[in-house]
Amino acid sequence: MKIRVPHLAHWGAFTAVTENGRLTGCEPFFADADPSPMLGTIPELVYSDKRIRQPMVRRSWLKSRENSDRTLRGREDFVAVDWETALDLVAEENRRVRERYGASGIFNGSYGWSSAGRVNHARTLIRRFYFKGGGGVDQQGNYSWGAAQFFLPYVIGTYMPLTGRVTDWPEVVEHADIFVAFGGLALKNSQVASGGAGQHSLKPALEQLAAKGTPVINISPMRDDCPEFVKAEWIPIRPNTDVALMLALGYEIMQRNGTDEQFLATHCTGWPQLKSYLIGESDGVAKTAGWASRITGIPPERIVLLAQQLCGKRSFITCSYSVQRAHRGEQPYWMMIALSAMLGQPGLPGAGFSFGHGSMNSVGNPRQEGPAPLMSTGPNPSGLSIPVARISDMLLQPNQPYTFQGETLHYPDIHLVHWAGGNPFHHHQQLNRLVEGWQRPDTVVVQDIVWTPAAQMADIVLPATTTLERNDIGGSSRDRFVLAMHQAIAPQHQARHDFDIFADLAERLGYRDTFTEGRNEMQWIEYLYQQCAVAHAHKEIHFPEFEEFWQRGFVEIPEGGKPFVFMDQFRADPISHPIQTASGKIELFCQTIADFKLDDFAGHPEWREPQEWLGAEISADYPLHMISIQPSDRLHSQLDATPSVQANKTAGRETLYMHPQDAAARQIADGDEIEVSNARGRMLAGVKITDGLTPGVVIIATGAWFNPGFGGKWDAWDRAGNPNTLTLDIGTSSLTQGPNAMSCLVEIKKHQLCKTA
Repeated sequence: MKIRVPHLAHWGAFTAVTENGRLTGCEPFFADADPSPMLGTIPELVYSDKRIRQPMVRRSWLKSRENSDRTLRGREDFVAVDWETALDLVAEENRRVRERYGASGIFNGSYGWSSAGRVNHARTLIRRFYFKGGGGVDQQGNYSWGAAQFFLPYVIGTYMPLTGRVTDWPEVVEHADIFVAFGGLALKNSQVASGGAGQHSLKPALEQLAAKGTPVINISPMRDDCPEFVKAEWIPIRPNTDVALMLALGYEIMQRNGTDEQFLATHCTGWPQLKSYLIGESDGVAKTAGWASRITGIPPERIVLLAQQLCGKRSFITCSYSVQRAHRGEQPYWMMIALSAMLGQPGLPGAGFSFGHGSMNSVGNPRQEGPAPLMSTGPNPSGLSIPVARISDMLLQPNQPYTFQGETLHYPDIHLVHWAGGNPFHHHQQLNRLVEGWQRPDTVVVQDIVWTPAAQMADIVLPATTTLERNDIGGSSRDRFVLAMHQAIAPQHQARHDFDIFADLAERLGYRDTFTEGRNEMQWIEYLYQQCAVAHAHKEIHFPEFEEFWQRGFVEIPEGGKPFVFMDQFRADPISHPIQTASGKIELFCQTIADFKLDDFAGHPEWREPQEWLGAEISADYPLHMISIQPSDRLHSQLDATPSVQANKTAGRETLYMHPQDAAARQIADGDEIEVSNARGRMLAGVKITDGLTPGVVIIATGAWFNPGFGGKWDAWDRAGNPNTLTLDIGTSSLTQGPNAMSCLVEIKKHQLCKTA
């Protein structure tokens, strides 16, 4: 007998189908016009042979505890223990470290993609657990748009547009005369949304834009960053040079008297300083099309033509998240804002600037404002945190200073890492360096579903259930649905719910009631639903009773309300509706930033060479610029262990795309196994040859499980094709310390089988 229950993943709502207690399929949600094919891979994850079947403890740690040989992490076998023993060990270590080193000795690590459910959301729960227990060291920001999150408030007063709250798609479709996408509009990225989604919106919106005939320009090293049906014009560009192109566009627009001087005077501050830089008064270099052409590789006449296309038009300009995920990645975001302001576009229907189209689902979704279900973590009593991407620095440089947001701070000295949900050996940069840092703490606890690289390098491993094995509630403030997540199957093996694991740990440490507030899983689900319902009732949006919601499986929130145009009130009256910057205006020159006197960050947008790009001296040794993109068949590294994803590999490794010109110069053929290397490491990959790239650029998806030889011959080689083996572990700038995990310079050659396992 088949049973169907409502459920939710980050790649969409669905109906879970079971037969005789076994998950057999996932049917798309009725309201989703473009459901993700990744739904079909979920059963493979649930029944994966990579599932953690029972609590495990690294052999020598079990014998010697904090005095064990930490270099054996990832190389040594594990001993199975029962749950009571495992929880006792974690609680004892928690107590020991807190008593000896305080909250600054504990790092509560996680990442937000751990579950679409809000009750068993590992990132929320681990923070709540440690905050209620006295605090720990937290992470600020994220790997998606961490640089922009800490930078944009200086310039436009908020980072909220990064979350998808930008001008609605219908307004763009109706009013935009031209749509310019820096970093493309990749449909594959729009298949995922944090917290899940009832609808996938990018493809239908782009179909409407294409039907209207609006010109779309894709500025990217990769042609296929835009779907073919959009008929976008592709302008290939060298990676990490977008700001140089934008500066030249600004210069050329000025030469054509295309600037909106009134808007610049009434809605912006700092235009004289930026103008001085554009024309070369401040540094002796005019930012002409010829100047930018030498940096970007774009012909000067095409730069001039693009400037002409923008002048006098209702223009919508967007930057993907990936554009800022690179050294000096704040600069193109700043100059895109400035460029749109020069044209007088912010606040107009269908015009202005935006972030994240083609980076994540729900960007520009029409919707009414309202919160999603959300469990509170409570405040962190220690007040301690680091920027999300500075994990290796923290572990390797305890007590050392670093600069962040204009302040000098110091890294804590970590003795216990407890990681629940997410795989740092996917997201982080320069993974061999992270391995070195991972060996420093006394103890590493990892709580997860499958044997990720992080779990394989832990001391204590706790098996968690998948969402299909528990009840939950999901939804996102970017989406119009609140969704019930019914348990579809029994927990597999000895896996336990994240909520129950933390509740039992809290009991051992004397604060179970504080952690649970006296509620079990279902009581929390109903409580979060009621909170959400009350918040929406204030807007006269009425939710049904919980029992009706749970049976039906969803609440649909009507689009309703006035179409949302970002900055429209500010545009209409900047005095009555100032933005939350120091000046109340868009800051083209920011005095606050200038006063920080940072060596790597001026008070206005500028071109300054990134550490690695195709114009750098080091490109003589590593002449290919490798860009990592999000995969089309998984969410980050989730699902990588499934047969469906493994079947998409090339030569058994992650697929790297290479231009025919670059392949021929290295005598590499389509389908070959290749070695990709630089001074930071080496990895194996399989090659596919395509002319849809800028010559000198190679593309590879992130998400392959890092494998330096777990349990066997450990060496510097990554066997899977994880590009973060090679990326540079520096912040995007000293202002934001954002993640720099998108690109680096490499060399490639055909793999010789005798050289590595």
